[in-house]
Amino acid sequence: MIAVDTHILCYYWLPSPRSAQAEALAQRDPVWLVPPLWRSEFRNALAGAVRQRVIIIADAIELLQRAERQLRQHERQVSSRTVMDLVAASSCTAYDCEFVAVAREQGAPLISANRQILREFPHLAVSLDVFLAS
Repeated sequence: MIAVDTHILCYYWLPSPRSAQAEALAQRDPVWLVPPLWRSEFRNALAGAVRQRVIIIADAIELLQRAERQLRQHERQVSSRTVMDLVAASSCTAYDCEFVAVAREQGAPLISANRQILREFPHLAVSLDVFLAS
């Protein structure tokens, strides 16, 4: 059981140079915990991919539906207090702190590609490269 941020979800669901690593991560640990916020962030990433003509809208909708089916049972609500405590202890956004809060509250590592999260929460967050190498 691991927590992942939207970067990792995008690597997994959208074609990218890091897709193979995200697939290896899923094979190593298929239970990916996320806050409900992942949906909005992932929709936004899909919108960008559509606008950049990386994928077409029909594919974006299909990817979103597949991701929602896979992650639905692994969504975790987070305490607003935890999020705000994390905000106060860092310069990360409240959005980013929701992913950190999932990791903290669930006792799971957060696999992240967000440099700021990795820098400010080294006790909870680990990069994809480091996690796969361990």
